Amino acid sequence: MNTQLHHLSLTQQAALLREKKISASELAQHYLTRMAANTGLNAFLATNPEATLAQAKAADARIAAGETGALLGLPIAHKDVFVTRDFATTAASKMLRGYRSPFDATVVTKLAAAGMVNLGKLNMDEFAMGSANENSAYGAVQNPWNKAHVPGGSSGGSAAAVAAALAPAATGTDTGGSIRQPAAFCGVTGIKPTYGRVSRWGMIAYASSLDQGGVLAQSAEDCALLLSAMAGADIARDSTSLDIPAEDFARDLQQPIKGLRVGLPKEYFDTNLPTDMRAQLDAALKTLEGLGATLVPISLPHTELAVPAYYLIAPAEASSNLSRYDGVKFGHRAQDYRDLADMYAKTRSEGFGAEVQRRILIGSFVLSHGYYDAYYVKAQQIRRLIAQDFQNAFQVCDVIAAPVAPSTAWKLGEKNQDPVANYLADIFTLPASLAGLPCMSLPAGLAGGLPVGLQLIGNYLQEAQLLQSAHQFQQASSHHQLHPAGF
Repeated sequence: MNTQLHHLSLTQQAALLREKKISASELAQHYLTRMAANTGLNAFLATNPEATLAQAKAADARIAAGETGALLGLPIAHKDVFVTRDFATTAASKMLRGYRSPFDATVVTKLAAAGMVNLGKLNMDEFAMGSANENSAYGAVQNPWNKAHVPGGSSGGSAAAVAAALAPAATGTDTGGSIRQPAAFCGVTGIKPTYGRVSRWGMIAYASSLDQGGVLAQSAEDCALLLSAMAGADIARDSTSLDIPAEDFARDLQQPIKGLRVGLPKEYFDTNLPTDMRAQLDAALKTLEGLGATLVPISLPHTELAVPAYYLIAPAEASSNLSRYDGVKFGHRAQDYRDLADMYAKTRSEGFGAEVQRRILIGSFVLSHGYYDAYYVKAQQIRRLIAQDFQNAFQVCDVIAAPVAPSTAWKLGEKNQDPVANYLADIFTLPASLAGLPCMSLPAGLAGGLPVGLQLIGNYLQEAQLLQSAHQFQQASSHHQLHPAGF
């Protein structure tokens, strides 16, 4: 049993716990052993086996007392952007090396309350800025499908850990595609809910009007269970939180999708997608048709403007959010400086990596006097046009299907010298992020031995329908059950 334990879904592992065939402590130890044997992937930044096993023991006590719960005793790992008391939180930056938070993020608290056991903190692009997980101050993450390739970013550690079965599930955050793209590159399922669905309290901010917590796991069913526990109003602590109670996102999973109208945006498909990748996506669409869905051609005319709009808005918000890292209260501080201004300059030059510095400078420029209207305001106007494109599309379809990225995972280092090439890789994920829509990535097969992701985009607050569509697709296919060799 143990040899295949890590390939079981959360639902299957939960059944073993309920039937007393395994304890939460044994399950946690199984994953800790796997994590220790696969440190080469560089997926984890912080572990604390003592804390993990203490949480597992507490879950066992709850189970022994007769408590039941869909997630009770199951392990999870958290992206290093969520603050935690028992594990260091660095946002993969030198700026926060060794930082220990005095409190847990709301997401961490909610999943702990559901009885989940924290395996550790996962690598990411520094301050969630990147599409390859190569911007981490603690080294790049390797893709388990081919260690010479990137896992995607910024939640690359999360996707790699789930793909390599070092954790059955992981939290992530998505600002411009940072859950969906790594999920696609690593062949796992990932969902970004509607903006405001999941509390941002205790989530280190990058771009506050875009950042949204979500989850990566093997299947849509697992994602539904996790999202049901994570979501919900947190208006006392998070001003961007929607005042809407949590839902059971798994409620419609078993319902057929006959009659579902699936929109196909021509701007996403009329591109030069690699032939083998396009074949996998076409086959996935055929599977949806076979389940009774109707494919509807749609247009999202402002798609190509998403990249410039996003890379003005997000850096502008980043330049504001990251101004708190100045060496005064917490985090890195330069050793040698002449005066306060010199300390600020040296601290920030030493503490932030090149990409973070680049985005802060871009953001400061577009917010500066004389450029604010020309750049930032214009980008926000484009954002509204993109959001309206989606609403027009949802008049004729229920969900939208699209590629997640223009290619499969590229080689480590391939785009390091060209930031714009990295930015353009986000072309298919940015529009839904700018609009604040729920969206997810599903495994849709392999091209050249690397995973291909199918993106599904839903209308606001339609996560249940999105997950239902994804689950029905996964019941009719087996792509999500594939595992990279050796894991």
